[in-house]
Amino acid sequence: MGRLRGALLPLAVFALLAAAPFLGLGAGYMLNLLARGMILGIAALSLWLLVGGGGLVSLGHAAMLGVGAYAVVVLDAAGVTEALVVLPAAVLVAALFALLTGAVAIGTSGVHFIMITLAFGQMAFFTAGALSAYGGDDGYTLYGRTTVLGARWPEDRLAFHYLCLGLLAATLGLVQVLLASRFGRVLRAAKENPQRAQALGFNPYPYRLAAYAIAGGIAGLAGLLLANATEFVAPSYLAWQRSGDLLFMVILGGLGAPHGAVLGALAIVLLEEWLAEWTEHWRLIFGPLLVLAVLFLRGGLAGLPAQLRALRRG
Repeated sequence: MGRLRGALLPLAVFALLAAAPFLGLGAGYMLNLLARGMILGIAALSLWLLVGGGGLVSLGHAAMLGVGAYAVVVLDAAGVTEALVVLPAAVLVAALFALLTGAVAIGTSGVHFIMITLAFGQMAFFTAGALSAYGGDDGYTLYGRTTVLGARWPEDRLAFHYLCLGLLAATLGLVQVLLASRFGRVLRAAKENPQRAQALGFNPYPYRLAAYAIAGGIAGLAGLLLANATEFVAPSYLAWQRSGDLLFMVILGGLGAPHGAVLGALAIVLLEEWLAEWTEHWRLIFGPLLVLAVLFLRGGLAGLPAQLRALRRG
């Protein structure tokens, strides 16, 4: 019964996203906004796997998103736009970047891990800015969106909306399967008590490194989608501020369930846009709202239904 209740909220959100084009949100502007929210939801899910699943707080996670986006840029400049090539390239390059940097970072913990991931992220950021062949600091405008078997249907806003929705659902399913597996149980055990996991014969390092690489691959997928959504890639995709945004999404959504990352991403993207329509000083409202959400929504948005039920019983 508890699992069914826990599934109602994400199912309702996915149902609303699926029905959005037929609920007065079919204009190109709104579809683009929702697509951005779903893409950042995929990126936030990848970070949730590290933070919520493994207790690894990274401030360089946006670098993996940016690496995936720049894989699209490099192939686009070479005239390659086929998804059968671009998709695995973006995912594998981002996963490889995560594997190489994670091999160093995972050996540390706490503040040291945060600072090392931040350092690697900034190194990637400045490297992207130095790539003059791909726009440097000015960024790179894609010649066109990625094609699928030569077809250009991803250029259609409605088709791209459902593509993002399908990949978001698949990513959430993947994260949930990983958590329910033996791999996920060891990862969570190492998060709670690494010494106990070690005593039971499980070395946390390879499990954490594998999770880091998987999270990097998922972030690379988000980078590919973001590059196609905006048809533009810039070094700002890799900046530590973008990593901070993703971390805010994860915290706001709640660390208790992976779908919290999706809720947090959608909430922040939509709230930013709506507040910006009301006033140019929207950040003065947005900041305190986030603080209040962290203070009073202890389980995040994912835990809100349970919190409301507890209040009703009380």
